[in-house]
Amino acid sequence: MQKEERIISRIAKDLAINAQRINRAVALLDEGNTVPFIARYRKEVTEGMTDEELRVLEEKLRLYRNLEKSREDIIRHLTEQDVLTPELQKAVAEAVTATELEDIYRPHRPKRRTRAIIAREKGLAQLAQFLLAGTANPLEEAEQYLNPEYELYTVEEALAGARDIIAEIVADEPKARQEVRKLLFERALIVSKATKSGEESAFEMYYEFSEPLRKVQPHRVLAMNRGEKEKVLSIKIEFPEETALYVLAKHYLPPNTSAETEQQLTAAVKDSWKRLLFPSLEREVRAELTLQAEEQALKIFKANLRGLLLTPPVKGKRILGFDPGYRTGCKLACIEETGRLLETAVIYPTPPHNKKEASATVVKRLLQKHDLNLVAIGNGTGGRESEAFITDIIAELDRNIEYTVVNEAGASVYSASKLGQAEFPTLDVAERSAVSIARRVQDTLAELVKIEPRSIGIGQYQHDVNQKRLLEVLDGVVEDAVNQVGVDLTTASAALLERVAGVNKAIATNIVSYREEHGIFKTRSDLKKVPKLGPASYKQCAGFLRLPDADNYLDRSAVHPESYDVAKQLLARMELSQADLGNPQAIPDIDIKETARQLTVGELTLRDIVAEFKKPGRDPREDAPQPIFKKGVLHLEDLHEGMTLTGVVRNVVDFGAFVDIGVHQDGLVHISQLSDQFVRHPLDVVKVGDVVEVRVLAVDTQKKRISLTCKTATYTHVQV
Repeated sequence: MQKEERIISRIAKDLAINAQRINRAVALLDEGNTVPFIARYRKEVTEGMTDEELRVLEEKLRLYRNLEKSREDIIRHLTEQDVLTPELQKAVAEAVTATELEDIYRPHRPKRRTRAIIAREKGLAQLAQFLLAGTANPLEEAEQYLNPEYELYTVEEALAGARDIIAEIVADEPKARQEVRKLLFERALIVSKATKSGEESAFEMYYEFSEPLRKVQPHRVLAMNRGEKEKVLSIKIEFPEETALYVLAKHYLPPNTSAETEQQLTAAVKDSWKRLLFPSLEREVRAELTLQAEEQALKIFKANLRGLLLTPPVKGKRILGFDPGYRTGCKLACIEETGRLLETAVIYPTPPHNKKEASATVVKRLLQKHDLNLVAIGNGTGGRESEAFITDIIAELDRNIEYTVVNEAGASVYSASKLGQAEFPTLDVAERSAVSIARRVQDTLAELVKIEPRSIGIGQYQHDVNQKRLLEVLDGVVEDAVNQVGVDLTTASAALLERVAGVNKAIATNIVSYREEHGIFKTRSDLKKVPKLGPASYKQCAGFLRLPDADNYLDRSAVHPESYDVAKQLLARMELSQADLGNPQAIPDIDIKETARQLTVGELTLRDIVAEFKKPGRDPREDAPQPIFKKGVLHLEDLHEGMTLTGVVRNVVDFGAFVDIGVHQDGLVHISQLSDQFVRHPLDVVKVGDVVEVRVLAVDTQKKRISLTCKTATYTHVQV
């Protein structure tokens, strides 16, 4: 089987998808098409593969192509060493994982100057093979290798060198190594202990912790890794030595071995296990556990970020962004419905200043002057006091004003960034944060694309996983979310445009510059006039860039320009004018299969065109529940067991979900409390942004911990 065929076959098996579909999707990717473009505009080719499926395929493709490159490199190295036998070549060709390839190559990998290498230099390789044969007297044989030139003066010195060679053979031989590794994953324990007893830390549950490797949860692996990195914990793998030695003995103690030879081989195997094999396997096992835990964490981060980015926009609200603080005061930013900044201010209602009366006067003036009807409060330092301060003001005013608490993670990153400085050059860092907090409520997606995704705070362990991999995965989520929603070409920022399929930073900047110089785009085809936006980029991006007020109805929709002719033919068949479009009742039902045949277009593409006729550029976020706004404040001390509340899911982790119930401290719904039914993983029942009804189980005011339950509760899901 050829290399590429082997890759396609493996991906098809992994994803349980027909190999022909995989092959066609891979061809599209290799041609330079982006995942969003393929998912939306090449449905017939892939038979409707989603962006998430295509992302997984893309990762698998990269993984297996790297594996094939490693296979070729190993064959080349073995050939250069003149050790490539037909058996070895067959083993390399049949290896299916990077670990298997590493095991095969390990005996031939160039090593530093080991004890075994030194022993071989002294001519003891034959003695080692003699011992492995296990038939004659090792003491008599060893006498033949005594050589003062190599400092081999005694039989024991010769045998010790031979044992060093055998120990390395035992540690490197693939079959035995694989067998013991498998047993480790099946029977070994991961054990964690405190490095200093009695000290309080976030890792107390791991001070005396032991669990079978096969059962340990991914979040526990990451927690223990963090504790070890912070030198609070010591972690080790425990496995019965006698079990390992028994397995190895089957490979290296041949039948009818003499007692003297058995003694030498047993000593060599035991030395190999303690000094070489177990330390090496322990590192491998820890690395594999970490890799599995990271992949699980990435899966959760992806889901959390996707849910957050697809939070529905809040329209028609004029917002006061409130960035809390203590010593430096609270920064305010007034934002109109379009996100335009109206005014900023600084107040000092919190300690140590406590200028509540003067601060209240400023806030009331701003609310009235700019007709603001919503306050967005950051959840950072001073947030609780700021929330109480705002609720007191709302209670005094005879106006319908609400407030919401906003996760301000990453706001400071944006504020200090070149993008933040360019957008608001006259504001200081904290004032920019207040603007960001307000705009996050108006359009979460448009604001969060300005921030590196890993700074948004979408999981517990985002700083503990491979950062390159994290950035790569989260960037894919952002790209998919932006393109799923679509972008208004008349108002989009360069940061948002940069996330559109086929648009890079330079092109995004050029689009904005062109718009500023020539006015808003009248048609999609005007994009072709933008410098550096060539035919390839245009094909990828055009369908995702919308013109809500364009004369051509299709330019307002998600219909790709390459399908405009088909769309116009369909309009004629339906006997519709552009005035009828956007009215679902005006669009007649058609026989999709027959019409697609007549128009020589794919059925899936035709269905999408009809959907766009009914509602152009439909925003998928419209189906999600709106954010919960509040008028009064609830304190942690106000909670009591049995209280029922409505909250919003802010974060999902392996062991449950954190829910904002309006007390400035998220409560935890443990996985066992998420449903009346068995829940395999929290993501199976909740997503970030879901509105849930919860009941308070317990409150620990000292540790600021809230335990909640969703049993017999209702869910309003975010549709993503």
